[in-house]
Amino acid sequence: LAGSVVFISLISLLSTLLSYVVEDYWLFLAAIYSVCIHGVLYLFYKPRGYAYKIVWRAALLGTGAGIGLLTTIHAPSSWKVFGWYMILICTFHFSEYFTTAIVNPKSLNLDTFLLNHSREYGVAAVCSWIEFLLERSLYPELKETWWISVVGFVLCITGEVLRKAAMFTAGTNFNHIIQCHREEGHVLVTHGVYSLCRHPSYVGWFLWSVGTQTVLVNPVCIIAYALASWKFFKTRVEAEEVTLLNFFGEDYVQYQKRTCTGLPFIYGFRVEL
Repeated sequence: LAGSVVFISLISLLSTLLSYVVEDYWLFLAAIYSVCIHGVLYLFYKPRGYAYKIVWRAALLGTGAGIGLLTTIHAPSSWKVFGWYMILICTFHFSEYFTTAIVNPKSLNLDTFLLNHSREYGVAAVCSWIEFLLERSLYPELKETWWISVVGFVLCITGEVLRKAAMFTAGTNFNHIIQCHREEGHVLVTHGVYSLCRHPSYVGWFLWSVGTQTVLVNPVCIIAYALASWKFFKTRVEAEEVTLLNFFGEDYVQYQKRTCTGLPFIYGFRVEL
């Protein structure tokens, strides 16, 4: 916050000065912004301490969102949607940690940011960047199809709202990791968004995932992300419902009968008691 305040107070002057020196001065603004943020963190937090590990991740996401904003404002038209994407993805990862800190702080750890969610997640992200860069170089006008990006933006926001609503509704019952043992106080949540479908947090993540590629107007990755996400959630939902049936028995069977999973062609794990 302190670094942002310092930077924002100087941004008008810096923009004026840099515009006389280089054409793409916004890139230098982004670099200066990053240095300000991480310089302040290094001064106020003990390097290598646990708190520092948290704040540099949060600052990295904040810096990414800030650079995304600068890209949206100052970059050439074909780059602007990448700025939207940066804002969306950084906001998602930060909000995962922030929301968990509110609803279930006991489960907090560095992995709650979901930055290292899985190797496949990282590979998928890199593939989407490569597709964007290649298509922007070959067909820059494709990345200026604004209505498609707007549809993607709406998908991302809808997914974010639904996922966070699920997290707040579940409260301490929410966890990023499938639980093998029922903790004391763990109850079956069936109200709020959970009355609409059994896995609203996964539905939200699915919408957000596909939405990010729609924002980038990445036709190949839109399809690939949809298929990969569907496969991941099919396996995840079935594994999770096995544990939920063990935890809640007949109550969960009746809940399954009243609701769908919320994900297309995914029916979960069913058993007749």
